[in-house]
Amino acid sequence: MPETRRLAIVGYGKMGRLIEQFAPQYGFEVALKLDEFNNAGFEGITAENFRGIDVAIDFSIPPAVPRNVEGIAALGVSMVIGTTGWLEHVDAVKAAVEKGGIGLVWSPNFSIGVNAFFRLVAEAARLLAAEPEYGAWAWEIHHSTKKDAPSGTLLKLVESMKQAGFARPIDVGSSRAGAHPGTHEIGFDSAADTITLRHTARNREGFARGALKAAQWVAGKTGFFEFGGGTCSQDAAPR
Repeated sequence: MPETRRLAIVGYGKMGRLIEQFAPQYGFEVALKLDEFNNAGFEGITAENFRGIDVAIDFSIPPAVPRNVEGIAALGVSMVIGTTGWLEHVDAVKAAVEKGGIGLVWSPNFSIGVNAFFRLVAEAARLLAAEPEYGAWAWEIHHSTKKDAPSGTLLKLVESMKQAGFARPIDVGSSRAGAHPGTHEIGFDSAADTITLRHTARNREGFARGALKAAQWVAGKTGFFEFGGGTCSQDAAPR
């Protein structure tokens, strides 16, 4: 029977509690939970707290991510980051990962379905890139407490369209209301027809399971990786 690994959860909100719930199914024991009550000033990131921890999963808040990574990487603990809205600091995060000699997996969305959706959207954009009569839009809705708008997922979808060769303007919109776990929609419209691609999450379970899958994968590895389609690729983060 595989040895149980010890997991730290950084940001113990709704996602953190789901990760704790599913962790045993992925061979993890939650040994440390950090939140605004014991890590508001990063005082919870200590050698004593992280002794014996194999991987940390961060679902905290965007401003905390660079400091969380810096502190945890210095302790030699690999990480998974599901927090979005921090990519302006990606170079500093990569430097901390390299200096600490750890592995880090990040994604704006750990749902395996969403990562398949990225590929479908990129292919549609590629097919329509040379059809000037088609305009495009990108829209999403999330719960009212989500910190960033547009979401990291929507921004990555738009970036994937551009990388696929769709050079025309893409109208981007976001809505925040209620308790919606997340819908992302990409559309292409012409005078003749409309093509709409949509992914709707029913709950947060897929995000938690994908993050735990990434935590299984990154343990013992070094480097900066991006989760995609249920796998990880090195140095693939948007710049």
